[in-house]
Order: sequence, then C-alpha cells, then structure tokens
Amino acid sequence: MRKTILFIFTTLILLQFISGLDLTINKTSSGEIMIAELSKSAIFTLHITNNGVGENIEFYNLLGLSMYPKGKTPIGGGETKEITVEVYPIGEFNYMGHYTFQYFIKAEDGSELEEQLTFERINLKDAFFIGAGEFSPESNSVEIYIRNKKNFDFGSTSVKFTSPFFEKEDSFTLGPFERKTYTIQLNKEDFSKLLAGVYTLNAEIKAEGKVANVEGELKFVEKKIVTSIEQDYGLIINTKTIKKTNEGNVVDKVDLTINKNIISRLFTSFTPLPDGVQRDGFKVFYNWNRDVNPGETLEIKVRTNYTFPFILILIILVVVIIAKVYSKTTLDLKKKVTFVRAKGGEFALKVSITVKANKFVENINIIDKLPPLVKVYGRFGSEMPVKVDEKAKRIQWNFARLEAGEIRTLSYIIYSKVGIFGKFALLNFIV
Repeated sequence: MRKTILFIFTTLILLQFISGLDLTINKTSSGEIMIAELSKSAIFTLHITNNGVGENIEFYNLLGLSMYPKGKTPIGGGETKEITVEVYPIGEFNYMGHYTFQYFIKAEDGSELEEQLTFERINLKDAFFIGAGEFSPESNSVEIYIRNKKNFDFGSTSVKFTSPFFEKEDSFTLGPFERKTYTIQLNKEDFSKLLAGVYTLNAEIKAEGKVANVEGELKFVEKKIVTSIEQDYGLIINTKTIKKTNEGNVVDKVDLTINKNIISRLFTSFTPLPDGVQRDGFKVFYNWNRDVNPGETLEIKVRTNYTFPFILILIILVVVIIAKVYSKTTLDLKKKVTFVRAKGGEFALKVSITVKANKFVENINIIDKLPPLVKVYGRFGSEMPVKVDEKAKRIQWNFARLEAGEIRTLSYIIYSKVGIFGKFALLNFIV
C-alpha cells in the first residue's frame, strides 16, 4: 500500500515537468499562395490530433504576421480537429516567392509546440496562363484559353483578349486550377496580309477590382495558297490580264512568262513592266519574277493595239501643233528630274525647273503639282517658293517681272519612305 501511494505521488510530481501538449499535426492543404495586389490571406488546412488531455490551444508567431483563428481553440483529448489557419502580413511586406515562417501552438499551462508553414507570395499576373491552339489561313476558328495556375479561388473574374486576329471579352468565375476555354470564329479578311509566325495574345484580367496583363502565344502556321485568274478579250485592241493572288501567309515567288512575235511586240504595252526580256528568233519572251506578300495580288496586263500606226500619225500631228504653240509662248519651262541618294535609304528625287522669258512679262505665278505619297525636303535652290502646301500637293513661286531672255532656276527635293513602283508625273502650271 505504501509503495502504491509513493508511485502515485512520484507520477504527479513528474507530470509537473512534462509538457501538457501532445499533438499530431498534419497539413492537408497544398500550394498556399498570397497575391500581392489582393488583400487576401494565405490559408492552410491543418488536421490536429490531441493525444493527451483536453486543451485550449492558441496560435501565434514572432514575425509580425497576423494569424487566425484568434484566441483559444478548444480540442478534446483524443479528438482530431480540422482547423483553418489564415496568415496575413501586418504592415509593409515586400517579399516575393516562397516564404517559410515559424509559428507556435500554446496550451493554457504555458507549454507550447513550435512548427513551420510555407506560402508563396506572387503578383496577380503570375497566377494565370494564356494559351491557344495552332491555326492557318484555311482555319475558320481557333481555340484559346485562360488557366488558373494556383490553388486560389478568384471568384468573379473578367478577361479581355486582344490579338492581330480577333478580340474577345467575357466574365466568369475561376476557381483553383480551373481552365476556361473559348472557340473563336475567324474572319479571314482581318489577317489576310499577316505573315506566318508566332503572334502575341494579350489578356487583360480583372479580379477583385485589380487588373493584370498577361501575354500568351498564337502560332500562325505556314500555308502557301496562290490563286490565278486569266482574262483575254478584244481583237483590234487585245487585252490579256493575269491575276496572281497570295491567299496564304508566307511570301510567295511568282514566275510568269508571256511571248510575242517581233511585229506584235511593237504595238504591245505592259503593266507593270517586265523584269526581263529575251529574244529567240522571231519570238520575244517577257518575264516577271516578283515576290507577292500575303493578301496581295500581282496583276499583269498585256495590251496589244493594232491601231497604233494611226495613233502614231495623230501623235506626230499633235507634236507639230504643240511645237508651233510652244514657239509662240511668252515663257519656256523645262523640267528635269534626277535621283538623289538619301542617308536613310528613302526614295528621293531632285526636281529642277528652268524658267526662260521669251519677252518681257509681269506677275508670274508658277505652281508645281506634287505626286501622292511624297514629302518635300525643306531645302530649296536659290529661288525660295512663296508657298508649300503638302496637303494640296502644290509648290508655288511668284515673280513680279521677268525681262526678255531672263532665266530663273527653281529646284526642290521630294522623298518617300514608301517605295514607288511604276511611273509618276510631276506637273507644273503657270498663272
């Protein structure tokens, strides 16, 4: 009896020095995150089993992180309880990435356990992934999607997709790891001139009043599609038209050859001019070798006019008449155009106009008409114009008087960043 009493007494004394907490703690959640732009906590789910007597436990840490639940949480002896623990920074917290911190579970008798948790702090845009399927010029639709990469419930969300091919807006709810997919109908006219390649798909995502801009990729796969249309009409004036249209999305090379005999070629005109001419006996071969961009059409027009001899006679008569009229004019104008080498590689021309007075004349206004697609370089010759109207494409010089035999030289430079194909005319007027 005495030994039993001594054993109980010794046990009670030892219990004073043994921790009152005997807990088994398992974290059942994963991928906990905290989004910098949102006022949201990192949420952990803990399964806690009390292997000892009933306790009122309390969670805290020493790092300035606010922890919930606040106050004491009861847990009975032998009880397993699921507890949701929320963590949120107090004050300024600029850390980005995975963050591990120590926390404590404290019992009423002052005994405690030390544990640790880890969460990831990210920007809003890093929670999403934007993707799309491949498509070609022959595709009628393309599939795009937005995916939530994280274990985070965004709830009500909206997105606006923009790309060179389409635009799409929608509102929806987006839960953890959820994916939202759309099938977009394509209008081929919207991208008929775009080359094959990888294009950017932009997404403006709004969640809880905050905006994130996320980029994905659209793969526009290569496809060569060239269609051809030919027309041939007229007997005395015969016209042959050939159209090559690039309906694909890669630059395609078009090679075309047309032949004429040595007689008919004298009365034949070409639009555009051929890139090469070869003669073989009584035949002449005209060649076109052009790169045609997506959405562009190469149109070649060959016109053979068998009335040319009559037109030639008419032209000669007109030239004679003009020469006679020209010889009686008060002023003679001569225009000269020369190419200019530009530092930036732009197309540039120097236009020179020589004005000669055949007899005394007063109040002369000379207006030069500019072709489209060009700009005037702000440097002129010795004679400065009184007006340069780039909107109306006109340059004007005024002279109060010119003596008989007096000569004035006007000059200016025009340039264009757009390549000029074919022929163009520079016109001038005298008022």
